[in-house]
Amino acid sequence: MEPRDLKSIRVLDMSRVLAGPLCGQLLADMGADVIKIERPQSGDDSRAWGPPYLTDSNGEPTRESAFYLSCNRGKRSVTVDLGTSSGRDVIRQLVASCDVLLENYKVGTLEKYGLSYAALSEINPKLIYCSITGFGQTGPYSARPGYDTIIQAMGGLMSITGLPDGAEGAGPVRVGIALTDIMTGLYATIAVQQALMHRMRTGRGQYIDLSLLDVQVSALSAVAMNYLVSGKVPMRRGNRLPTVYPSDAFRCEDGHIMVIIGNDSQFKRFCETTGLGGVEEDERFRTNEVRVKHADALCELITSRLVGRPVHEWLDLLEKAQVPCAPINDIAQVFADPQVVARGMRGELPHALSGTMPFIANPIRFSESPVTYERPAPRLGEHTREVLEEVLGIGAAEIDALKSSGALG
Repeated sequence: MEPRDLKSIRVLDMSRVLAGPLCGQLLADMGADVIKIERPQSGDDSRAWGPPYLTDSNGEPTRESAFYLSCNRGKRSVTVDLGTSSGRDVIRQLVASCDVLLENYKVGTLEKYGLSYAALSEINPKLIYCSITGFGQTGPYSARPGYDTIIQAMGGLMSITGLPDGAEGAGPVRVGIALTDIMTGLYATIAVQQALMHRMRTGRGQYIDLSLLDVQVSALSAVAMNYLVSGKVPMRRGNRLPTVYPSDAFRCEDGHIMVIIGNDSQFKRFCETTGLGGVEEDERFRTNEVRVKHADALCELITSRLVGRPVHEWLDLLEKAQVPCAPINDIAQVFADPQVVARGMRGELPHALSGTMPFIANPIRFSESPVTYERPAPRLGEHTREVLEEVLGIGAAEIDALKSSGALG
């Protein structure tokens, strides 16, 4: 299946906030028709997660939060009240012509509405139904709500993030973005595409049970494998890698620089470039294994040299010596970086309220079927009438009646 083949796929996105909506956005980037179902009046919870909000042509804030805009590009918004029988009937009718349903309600919620996988697969046996929850559909925690930071804590990520015990400011720290939600959105996208391939072979849809906690445990990757193999619990190490040194953020005259030395020849070049020539012959630092053991002492030596010059000078010298290094950029510096600019990671789309809307580009680069951006994140209920007329063939009078009954926003 080529990515642009997703243009034939219709997705009913009943998810909110980040993990599910990110999956829907990625599928939309690859051509899918993604219909976002939102509550009348309020919509997706994240619409209210501001400031900042997108500003209109007069510089006044709109109701479109930056958070909401970050994960709903390319969709059509339809407002439906699931608390009404007519609203639930609209969902059932849409399901009949959809390939995928995304949802992240608490376990059992949609079942109470008659919108479970068991119920909807009777309407559409080819339906791929992806449920995203904090803890999954089974297990002792399945009824609990799950938020990203809670999962970062329970899933071990915070235990390995932050300064090591004994250092000033030591303690567990959350990652600065909702990383578990983002990873879950990526896994959901992979799972949906796999289920679509399975359906191509078998003609059958299926149910996907995706848990934030499961994703976070899986994402511990080599750190978790280190524990499983050795029995030793990994600890917080700040900016240092546990198996390589130098690997640290070193203080310079006007900021910090990140350096990672992967082998002995790089270390020799690093020492020569920074005026530490001969240090590579010190028995404490001759090999990576002993450098890791004596990291504190080596850190002091390196800092004593780097602190005397500004970041840009060290970057220039170390890059010429082919030593892996980088500035520690703030977000403004990221989007001004020549490489980021050259790769087109910031884009703009037309928007009815503001003229244009900035967006962060999809990082996937296909040679034959490039990602395209056809719509900005939708305004609340912007496409309700369009979708019901186009997809369900409902006439204007019936739509007006549904609106009057409160089933639609």
